[in-house]
Parts: sequence; structure tokens; C-alpha cells
Amino acid sequence: MDIWLINHYAVPPKYYPLARQTCFARYLMAMGHTVTIFAASTVHNSNMNLITDGAPWRDEVVDGVHYVYIRCMDYQGNGLKRIYNICEFAWKLPGVCRKFPRPDAIVATSMPPTSCAMGIHLARKYGCRGVAEIAISGRSPLWPMGSPDPGIPRCWPFGGWRSGSDEKADDVVFTCEGGYDYIVEQGWEGRIPRAKIHYINNGVDWQSLMRTGRAIRCRTRTWRIPSVFKVVYTGSIRKVNHLGLLLDAAKEVTDPRVKFLIWGDGDQRAALEQRVREEEISNVVFKGKVEKKYIPSIVSRADINLIHGGDQGKELFRFGISPNKMFDCFAAGRPILMDLPAKYNPVEQFQAGICLSSVSEIPAAIRQIQVLSPQAYESLCGNARKAAARFDFRVLTQELMEILEKRG
Repeated sequence: MDIWLINHYAVPPKYYPLARQTCFARYLMAMGHTVTIFAASTVHNSNMNLITDGAPWRDEVVDGVHYVYIRCMDYQGNGLKRIYNICEFAWKLPGVCRKFPRPDAIVATSMPPTSCAMGIHLARKYGCRGVAEIAISGRSPLWPMGSPDPGIPRCWPFGGWRSGSDEKADDVVFTCEGGYDYIVEQGWEGRIPRAKIHYINNGVDWQSLMRTGRAIRCRTRTWRIPSVFKVVYTGSIRKVNHLGLLLDAAKEVTDPRVKFLIWGDGDQRAALEQRVREEEISNVVFKGKVEKKYIPSIVSRADINLIHGGDQGKELFRFGISPNKMFDCFAAGRPILMDLPAKYNPVEQFQAGICLSSVSEIPAAIRQIQVLSPQAYESLCGNARKAAARFDFRVLTQELMEILEKRG
């Protein structure tokens, strides 16, 4: 099959760490299919534009994957220029797609809903399979209740496009397991039958990880101190992550062997480091920003990996949860502490750690894991590895292919 993956943000991972479409492309190509990824030329959360010469589009092959970039307006932050950028990609997409042979299938991703809707429109125009992929970020409700990106206004006027894409697509893939619960909640079940709805969460590229990930070691003195019980957080340090609450929890941990190691950067880091100094929080260490390639090494040498959201509430995640870092932690084969109460939670489903209803429960949960027998601790580790195997992109791509080949 000739397959197009349309995703506004899916530039090569070396520019922006959104690897879902790239992983699908690699494994689809390994099955013998031809794959093209269409993305905007702008690289999110940066000032980089992959087209600087005024060309309307350009393509390149990166690590064997064919990308087509559509030139879009530069933007910073989440103002009107970003909204223009989102719309611009969608309206320019048909003109660029005409330069390529018609595909056999199109997978079009929302966020944003505009490009998803245009991708499904093109599938109907070309008479090929059209799959709408509704991608949910780690801390977001579904459209139109709110944007999967906390920077996009919650009530901007494109929410209705998404439900239209669901209805017109041949099939719909949600990255959270409770996608059809949302369809029912919105009263759309009469227009969107259950048989059209599928679940493919985010995942881990296990083959790539084994080939390169853990071979790239993150060196830090803490790893060489066997008495330290390492609680590791990796991720951005921004207001939305509520790391101040994590400092509150760390202050309640009295065991001097426990260290909270925080890798990442963001606009809240300086203030939180200042608080650590002023309040003499001796068991918290900010390790700084680290390249994505070092994350497998870091999380695989933790005693506990922490997926932290700061009491954001079960209501926010009532349809499921899909943060990329969860799959990194599964692949690490270490117990997980998650303080994001969620329905359809893979950490609970695989018994790969302890899920908490509040950040305040972190000290007791750490102690609970500290006193486990070696056999019980290894059971949690083994369950995490089982989850990684379930969400291996090789498995997920086969599931996607079954949807693309579905008839009737």
C-alpha cells in the first residue's frame, strides 16, 4: 500500500521529539509499504523553520523515512500567529498533495482538527481509506471540551471539525482507551458506530531502544552511590507540571537515603531551585536539561520512576491517559509512581507500580516500595516490561495495518 501520514507536528524526531508517526512509518516500510509523512515546516516549541528559501514545500528522506514539509508561518507562543499557522497547513495541504501519486490510505491526525479534517476530505476525494487519529496529550481532555495543547484556547472555533472527521472517516483511532465513552458522552453514537472506533495508545520503539538507547549512558555521580534510593522525574519544568507540589512531598520524606532526581528544564526551574536552597530541601536535586537519547539510561537506573501531574484530578483523564514518558518508564523495567488519577490506566492494568490519588501520598508510597521483598520488587519490574512489550511500536503498527486493510 501507498500510505500517507498527515500530522501537523510530525517533523523528524531530531527536530521535535514526536516520534509516533516516524515509528509507524518505519515499521510500515518494513512490512513492504510505501509511506510519506506530511508535516508543517515549522518546528513546534522552537524558532526553527525547515523551509527558509520561500519554496512552498520541500521533501527529504531522514533515516529512511520520507517527509514532506509544507511552508507555514513562523510563530512563537500560542497567539494568533499559531492559529494562522494551524489553518495555513490545512488549506495548503491539498495543493501539495496533488504533486504526489494518489495513496491507498490516509491517516490524518488531530491535533489540530483542521489538518485531520482536511486529510479525511482528501481520502474521500481520492477514494482511498481514511483513518482519523485522535491524539490525546498526557494531560488533556478531548475536543471540543478543550485543546490537547494547554496553550491553545479552550473554546476556539474548530472543535466541531473533529466530530465531523470522526463521522466521515472510514475508521477512527483514539490514543486513549475510553475514546468511545467520549463519543457517547457527546451524543454522537447514532452517527459514529462502535465498530469504527479503535484504540492505539502511544508506545515505545523497543527495537531502536535496544539498539541505541541504553548504550548511550547518562553519567552522574549519584548512580555510583549504592545506598541512594533514586526517585526519578524526567520532563518539562513548567507551571502546568506543578513541581512545587513535588517539593512539598519531598519535604515529608524523612529517610536520608531517598533522593528526588529531576531531569528537565522550563520557565519554573530557577524559582524551584531557589526554593530548594532557601528551604534547605536536601533530598531534591535538579540535574538540568538532557537530550532525549539519554532518557532510557536515566529511567532504567532509577529505583522508582515518577509520573507526576500535581493533583490534576480524575475528571481530566476519565477517557484514558497516554503520556509518552509512561512508555519510557515501562521500557525501563522499574516500578512507577503515578499521581495522575485516570481511568483506563495502563500502569494499573499491568500492575507496574502504584497509582496515587494525590501528591501527598508520595512519601508513603515510596516507603511502601522501599520495604518490598526482592521478589515483589522484581514483580513490579517484570510487569513494567510486559507493558512495554504490549505497547511496542512493532505491535501497534500491526494493529494500525489491520485497520487500514479492513473492508466494509
